[in-house]
Amino acid sequence: MISIRPLIAEDYPSVKLIYEQGISTGNATFETQAPPWETWDKNHLTKGRIVSLNENNEVVGWAALTAVSGRCVYSGVAELSVYIHVNARKQGIGKMLLTELILESERQNIWTLQAGIFPENIASIELHKHCGFRQIGYHEKIGKMKGVWRDTVLMERRSTLVGIN
Repeated sequence: MISIRPLIAEDYPSVKLIYEQGISTGNATFETQAPPWETWDKNHLTKGRIVSLNENNEVVGWAALTAVSGRCVYSGVAELSVYIHVNARKQGIGKMLLTELILESERQNIWTLQAGIFPENIASIELHKHCGFRQIGYHEKIGKMKGVWRDTVLMERRSTLVGIN
């Protein structure tokens, strides 16, 4: 049985391990190493940080929000990250996390969620589509990874509950 709860500082060793597993795939992020807790904590919104736990109370996935801008006009727009432990993939945990993250984002008055996903990461693109995201474009050769230019698919979900007036 999988449960979801807010992410706390004590979860970070597990979160970091899962993030490093994603980094090692070469198709999850441009990052080459997971940062220390202090940096990760500073770079993510304080609300909208969640973990999934297995029946042994072990962290098997996480999701978090990052502000896209410091300008007040974009206060309701956030970028999201979702990562699943290598041994827990293809069990619906990503869908559970993303669904809960959407609900939490709306509780925090965030009206738009966005994600930049490598086109090779088909599972992530399909997960986002399943949770109501749509492809709005792509960034062509937005960054280099190991000397190779990479594109990202831009996906977005606009709330039908928050920020509609």
